[in-house]
Amino acid sequence: MTSKKLHQKDIEGLVIYQGKSGEIELRGDFTRETVWATQAQIADLFGVERSVVTKHINKLIKSKEVEEKSNVQKMHIANSDKPVSMYSLDIILAIGYRTNSGRAIEFRKWASNTLRAYLIDGYAINRARIGQNYNAFMKAVAGVQSVLPEHVLLDPQQVLELIKEFASTWMSLDAYDKQSLKPVGTTKRAVKLTAEDLACAIHELRTALMKKGEASELFAHERHKGGIEGIVGNVMQSFGGTAIYPTAEEKAAHLLYFMVKNHPFSDGNKRSGAFAFVWFLRKVRVRGARNMNSAALTAVTLLVAESNPKDKELIVALITQLLR
Repeated sequence: MTSKKLHQKDIEGLVIYQGKSGEIELRGDFTRETVWATQAQIADLFGVERSVVTKHINKLIKSKEVEEKSNVQKMHIANSDKPVSMYSLDIILAIGYRTNSGRAIEFRKWASNTLRAYLIDGYAINRARIGQNYNAFMKAVAGVQSVLPEHVLLDPQQVLELIKEFASTWMSLDAYDKQSLKPVGTTKRAVKLTAEDLACAIHELRTALMKKGEASELFAHERHKGGIEGIVGNVMQSFGGTAIYPTAEEKAAHLLYFMVKNHPFSDGNKRSGAFAFVWFLRKVRVRGARNMNSAALTAVTLLVAESNPKDKELIVALITQLLR
Protein backbone atom coordinates (compact mmCIF):
# COMPACT_ATOMS: atom_id res chain seq x y z
CA MET A 1 0.00 0.00 0.00
CA THR A 2 1.31 3.39 -0.93
CA SER A 3 -0.14 6.78 -0.17
CA LYS A 4 0.07 10.24 -1.59
CA LYS A 5 -1.30 13.60 -0.54
CA LEU A 6 -2.51 15.75 -3.42
CA HIS A 7 -1.31 19.32 -3.52
CA GLN A 8 -3.79 21.40 -1.51
CA LYS A 9 -4.32 23.85 -4.35
CA ASP A 10 -5.78 20.92 -6.33
CA ILE A 11 -8.14 19.43 -3.76
CA GLU A 12 -8.26 21.04 -0.33
CA GLY A 13 -7.99 18.60 2.59
CA LEU A 14 -7.98 15.44 0.45
CA VAL A 15 -5.75 12.41 0.96
CA ILE A 16 -5.66 9.59 -1.57
CA TYR A 17 -4.64 6.10 -0.49
CA GLN A 18 -3.84 3.85 -3.41
CA GLY A 19 -3.86 0.07 -3.12
CA LYS A 20 -3.92 -2.63 -5.78
CA SER A 21 -7.69 -2.21 -6.13
CA GLY A 22 -7.48 1.47 -6.96
CA GLU A 23 -7.65 4.83 -5.22
CA ILE A 24 -9.71 5.65 -2.15
CA GLU A 25 -10.28 9.26 -1.15
CA LEU A 26 -10.11 10.10 2.55
CA ARG A 27 -10.42 13.37 4.44
CA GLY A 28 -7.08 14.80 5.57
CA ASP A 29 -6.84 16.45 8.98
CA PHE A 30 -3.31 17.83 8.64
CA THR A 31 -3.43 19.89 11.85
CA ARG A 32 -3.91 16.68 13.84
CA GLU A 33 -1.73 14.52 11.58
CA THR A 34 -4.50 12.02 10.84
CA VAL A 35 -7.10 11.12 8.22
CA TRP A 36 -10.79 10.35 8.54
CA ALA A 37 -12.79 7.62 6.81
CA THR A 38 -16.36 6.36 6.92
CA GLN A 39 -17.22 2.74 7.66
CA ALA A 40 -17.98 2.27 3.96
CA GLN A 41 -14.56 3.61 2.97
CA ILE A 42 -12.77 1.38 5.50
CA ALA A 43 -14.73 -1.64 4.22
CA ASP A 44 -13.72 -0.73 0.65
CA LEU A 45 -10.11 -0.20 1.73
CA PHE A 46 -9.80 -3.74 3.14
CA GLY A 47 -12.26 -5.50 0.82
CA VAL A 48 -14.72 -6.66 3.50
CA GLU A 49 -18.39 -6.21 4.32
CA ARG A 50 -19.36 -3.09 6.24
CA SER A 51 -20.76 -5.28 9.04
CA VAL A 52 -17.24 -6.61 9.66
CA VAL A 53 -15.94 -3.07 10.08
CA THR A 54 -18.81 -2.18 12.43
CA LYS A 55 -18.04 -5.21 14.60
CA HIS A 56 -14.35 -4.32 14.89
CA ILE A 57 -15.08 -0.66 15.69
CA ASN A 58 -17.50 -1.62 18.46
CA LYS A 59 -14.93 -3.95 20.00
CA LEU A 60 -12.16 -1.35 19.80
CA ILE A 61 -14.26 1.26 21.57
CA LYS A 62 -15.73 -1.17 24.13
CA SER A 63 -12.27 -2.46 25.11
CA LYS A 64 -11.01 1.16 25.23
CA GLU A 65 -8.13 0.29 22.92
CA VAL A 66 -8.98 3.57 21.22
CA GLU A 67 -10.65 6.57 22.79
CA GLU A 68 -14.01 7.23 21.16
CA LYS A 69 -14.01 10.98 21.84
CA SER A 70 -10.81 11.73 19.92
CA ASN A 71 -11.11 9.03 17.23
CA VAL A 72 -14.77 9.27 16.15
CA GLN A 73 -16.30 12.46 14.76
CA LYS A 74 -19.54 13.46 13.08
CA MET A 75 -18.94 15.29 9.82
CA HIS A 76 -21.06 16.63 6.99
CA ILE A 77 -20.19 15.14 3.62
CA ALA A 78 -21.55 15.62 0.13
CA ASN A 79 -24.76 13.78 -0.85
CA SER A 80 -25.77 13.18 2.76
CA ASP A 81 -28.68 14.81 4.56
CA LYS A 82 -27.25 14.23 8.03
CA PRO A 83 -23.81 14.03 9.68
CA VAL A 84 -21.86 10.83 9.07
CA SER A 85 -19.57 9.09 11.58
CA MET A 86 -15.91 9.35 10.56
CA TYR A 87 -13.10 7.29 12.05
CA SER A 88 -9.46 8.29 12.59
CA LEU A 89 -6.26 6.75 11.27
CA ASP A 90 -5.76 4.93 14.60
CA ILE A 91 -9.02 3.04 14.08
CA ILE A 92 -8.23 2.36 10.41
CA LEU A 93 -4.87 0.83 11.38
CA ALA A 94 -6.39 -1.26 14.18
CA ILE A 95 -9.05 -2.68 11.84
CA GLY A 96 -6.39 -3.48 9.24
CA TYR A 97 -4.64 -5.75 11.75
CA ARG A 98 -7.89 -7.54 12.64
CA THR A 99 -9.29 -8.15 9.18
CA ASN A 100 -8.74 -11.37 7.24
CA SER A 101 -8.81 -10.42 3.58
CA GLY A 102 -6.37 -10.24 0.72
CA ARG A 103 -6.24 -6.45 0.86
CA ALA A 104 -5.80 -6.46 4.62
CA ILE A 105 -2.90 -8.90 4.26
CA GLU A 106 -1.22 -6.53 1.81
CA PHE A 107 -1.85 -3.69 4.26
CA ARG A 108 -0.23 -5.64 7.12
CA LYS A 109 2.82 -6.42 5.00
CA TRP A 110 3.24 -2.72 4.28
CA ALA A 111 2.66 -1.74 7.92
CA SER A 112 5.07 -4.40 9.23
CA ASN A 113 7.83 -3.30 6.84
CA THR A 114 7.32 0.32 7.90
CA LEU A 115 7.41 -0.61 11.59
CA ARG A 116 10.55 -2.72 11.05
CA ALA A 117 12.29 0.28 9.46
CA TYR A 118 11.48 2.39 12.51
CA LEU A 119 12.73 -0.26 14.95
CA ILE A 120 15.92 -1.22 13.11
CA ASP A 121 16.95 1.97 11.30
CA GLY A 122 15.38 4.52 13.61
CA TYR A 123 13.38 6.02 10.75
CA ALA A 124 11.19 5.01 7.83
CA ILE A 125 11.39 6.30 4.26
CA ASN A 126 8.29 6.74 2.16
CA ARG A 127 9.95 5.79 -1.13
CA ALA A 128 6.79 6.44 -3.14
CA ARG A 129 6.56 9.98 -1.80
CA ILE A 130 10.25 10.57 -2.48
CA GLY A 131 9.64 9.48 -6.05
CA GLN A 132 6.66 11.79 -6.45
CA ASN A 133 8.55 14.72 -5.00
CA TYR A 134 11.80 14.09 -6.87
CA ASN A 135 11.06 16.48 -9.74
CA ALA A 136 9.87 19.16 -7.34
CA PHE A 137 13.04 18.68 -5.33
CA MET A 138 15.19 19.09 -8.43
CA LYS A 139 13.31 22.27 -9.33
CA ALA A 140 13.89 23.63 -5.84
CA VAL A 141 17.60 22.93 -6.11
CA ALA A 142 17.67 24.64 -9.49
CA GLY A 143 15.97 27.65 -7.92
CA VAL A 144 18.65 27.84 -5.26
CA GLN A 145 21.34 27.52 -7.92
CA SER A 146 19.92 30.52 -9.79
CA VAL A 147 20.69 32.88 -6.89
CA LEU A 148 24.17 31.53 -6.20
CA PRO A 149 27.35 33.03 -7.67
CA GLU A 150 28.29 31.52 -11.04
CA HIS A 151 31.38 29.81 -9.65
CA VAL A 152 29.32 27.93 -7.05
CA LEU A 153 27.83 24.83 -8.66
CA LEU A 154 25.14 22.76 -6.93
CA ASP A 155 24.70 19.15 -8.00
CA PRO A 156 21.10 18.08 -7.23
CA GLN A 157 22.09 14.41 -7.06
CA GLN A 158 24.80 15.17 -4.50
CA VAL A 159 22.33 17.16 -2.43
CA LEU A 160 19.87 14.25 -2.50
CA GLU A 161 22.61 11.84 -1.44
CA LEU A 162 23.52 14.13 1.48
CA ILE A 163 19.90 14.20 2.59
CA LYS A 164 19.74 10.40 2.64
CA GLU A 165 23.19 9.92 4.17
CA PHE A 166 22.51 12.24 7.10
CA ALA A 167 18.84 11.35 7.60
CA SER A 168 19.26 10.97 11.37
CA THR A 169 20.89 14.40 11.56
CA TRP A 170 17.79 16.18 10.29
CA MET A 171 15.68 14.39 12.90
CA SER A 172 18.15 15.14 15.69
CA LEU A 173 18.27 18.84 14.83
CA ASP A 174 14.50 19.00 14.74
CA ALA A 175 14.28 17.22 18.11
CA TYR A 176 16.83 19.66 19.55
CA ASP A 177 14.75 22.62 18.37
CA LYS A 178 11.66 21.07 19.95
CA GLN A 179 13.51 20.41 23.23
CA SER A 180 12.78 16.69 22.81
CA LEU A 181 16.24 15.27 22.09
CA LYS A 182 16.80 12.22 24.32
CA PRO A 183 20.02 10.48 25.46
CA VAL A 184 20.89 7.33 23.54
CA GLY A 185 23.33 4.58 24.39
CA THR A 186 23.85 0.88 23.86
CA THR A 187 26.72 0.01 26.24
CA LYS A 188 24.89 -1.22 29.33
CA ARG A 189 27.49 -3.56 30.75
CA ALA A 190 28.79 -2.88 34.25
CA VAL A 191 31.48 -0.21 34.27
CA LYS A 192 33.69 1.01 37.07
CA LEU A 193 34.97 4.52 37.71
CA THR A 194 36.57 5.76 40.91
CA ALA A 195 37.79 9.21 41.88
CA GLU A 196 41.24 7.74 42.43
CA ASP A 197 41.39 6.29 38.90
CA LEU A 198 40.33 9.59 37.36
CA ALA A 199 42.69 11.66 39.52
CA CYS A 200 45.65 9.44 38.53
CA ALA A 201 44.80 9.74 34.83
CA ILE A 202 44.53 13.54 35.02
CA HIS A 203 47.79 13.70 36.99
CA GLU A 204 49.50 11.92 34.09
CA LEU A 205 48.02 14.49 31.69
CA ARG A 206 49.25 17.30 33.95
CA THR A 207 52.76 15.85 34.10
CA ALA A 208 52.95 15.39 30.32
CA LEU A 209 51.74 18.92 29.54
CA MET A 210 54.04 20.52 32.10
CA LYS A 211 57.02 18.72 30.59
CA LYS A 212 56.10 20.24 27.23
CA GLY A 213 55.66 23.66 28.81
CA GLU A 214 51.97 23.64 27.87
CA ALA A 215 50.58 23.86 31.42
CA SER A 216 51.26 25.88 34.57
CA GLU A 217 51.37 24.80 38.21
CA LEU A 218 47.68 25.71 38.48
CA PHE A 219 46.70 23.24 35.78
CA ALA A 220 44.46 20.43 37.15
CA HIS A 221 44.99 21.73 40.70
CA GLU A 222 41.79 21.12 42.69
CA ARG A 223 40.21 24.32 43.95
CA HIS A 224 38.45 22.46 46.74
CA LYS A 225 39.17 19.05 48.17
CA GLY A 226 36.69 16.46 47.01
CA GLY A 227 35.83 18.11 43.70
CA ILE A 228 36.77 15.10 41.58
CA GLU A 229 35.19 12.72 44.06
CA GLY A 230 31.92 14.63 43.87
CA ILE A 231 31.87 14.53 40.08
CA VAL A 232 32.55 10.80 39.96
CA GLY A 233 29.86 10.27 42.58
CA ASN A 234 27.35 12.13 40.41
CA VAL A 235 28.29 10.19 37.30
CA MET A 236 28.08 6.78 39.01
CA GLN A 237 25.08 7.48 41.26
CA SER A 238 22.22 5.01 41.51
CA PHE A 239 18.80 4.83 43.12
CA GLY A 240 17.31 1.64 44.45
CA GLY A 241 20.14 -0.35 42.91
CA THR A 242 19.52 1.11 39.45
CA ALA A 243 22.05 3.45 37.82
CA ILE A 244 20.72 6.96 37.20
CA TYR A 245 22.73 7.03 33.98
CA PRO A 246 22.33 3.44 32.74
CA THR A 247 24.65 3.42 29.71
CA ALA A 248 28.37 4.06 29.45
CA GLU A 249 27.63 6.71 26.81
CA GLU A 250 25.46 8.67 29.27
CA LYS A 251 28.10 8.35 31.99
CA ALA A 252 30.79 9.62 29.64
CA ALA A 253 28.63 12.56 28.51
CA HIS A 254 27.89 13.55 32.11
CA LEU A 255 31.55 13.20 33.06
CA LEU A 256 32.50 15.68 30.33
CA TYR A 257 29.68 18.02 31.29
CA PHE A 258 30.43 18.06 35.04
CA MET A 259 34.19 18.40 34.53
CA VAL A 260 33.76 21.42 32.27
CA LYS A 261 30.84 23.10 34.05
CA ASN A 262 31.68 22.46 37.71
CA HIS A 263 35.21 23.93 37.41
CA PRO A 264 36.88 21.55 39.88
CA PHE A 265 40.34 22.92 38.98
CA SER A 266 41.98 26.33 39.20
CA ASP A 267 42.96 26.01 35.53
CA GLY A 268 42.49 23.57 32.66
CA ASN A 269 38.91 22.44 33.25
CA LYS A 270 38.07 22.14 29.55
CA ARG A 271 41.27 20.26 28.75
CA SER A 272 40.85 18.00 31.75
CA GLY A 273 37.19 17.39 30.91
CA ALA A 274 37.94 16.50 27.30
CA PHE A 275 40.75 14.19 28.43
CA ALA A 276 38.54 12.50 31.05
CA PHE A 277 35.80 12.00 28.44
CA VAL A 278 37.92 10.12 25.90
CA TRP A 279 39.90 8.34 28.63
CA PHE A 280 36.69 6.95 30.10
CA LEU A 281 35.28 5.97 26.67
CA ARG A 282 38.41 3.94 25.92
CA LYS A 283 38.59 2.53 29.44
CA VAL A 284 35.11 1.01 29.15
CA ARG A 285 35.51 0.25 25.42
CA VAL A 286 32.58 2.22 24.03
CA ARG A 287 32.44 1.55 20.29
CA GLY A 288 31.34 5.11 19.56
CA ALA A 289 34.67 6.41 20.86
CA ARG A 290 36.08 6.04 17.35
CA ASN A 291 33.68 8.79 16.22
CA MET A 292 35.52 11.24 18.47
CA ASN A 293 38.42 12.68 16.50
CA SER A 294 40.38 15.75 17.56
CA ALA A 295 38.09 18.24 15.83
CA ALA A 296 34.92 16.61 17.16
CA LEU A 297 36.32 16.51 20.71
CA THR A 298 37.26 20.20 20.55
CA ALA A 299 33.84 21.17 19.20
CA VAL A 300 31.83 19.20 21.75
CA THR A 301 33.96 20.45 24.67
CA LEU A 302 33.49 24.07 23.62
CA LEU A 303 29.78 23.43 23.12
CA VAL A 304 29.51 22.27 26.73
CA ALA A 305 31.56 25.22 27.98
CA GLU A 306 29.43 27.81 26.18
CA SER A 307 26.05 26.17 26.81
CA ASN A 308 23.38 27.50 29.15
CA PRO A 309 23.05 25.34 32.30
CA LYS A 310 19.28 25.12 31.72
CA ASP A 311 20.06 23.18 28.52
CA LYS A 312 22.07 20.50 30.33
CA GLU A 313 19.81 17.59 29.38
CA LEU A 314 19.78 18.60 25.72
CA ILE A 315 23.57 18.99 25.63
CA VAL A 316 24.12 15.60 27.27
CA ALA A 317 21.67 13.99 24.84
CA LEU A 318 23.52 15.61 21.93
CA ILE A 319 26.86 14.21 23.15
CA THR A 320 25.42 10.69 23.29
CA GLN A 321 24.14 11.16 19.73
CA LEU A 322 27.74 11.72 18.61
CA LEU A 323 28.69 8.38 20.15
CA ARG A 324 25.84 6.46 18.54
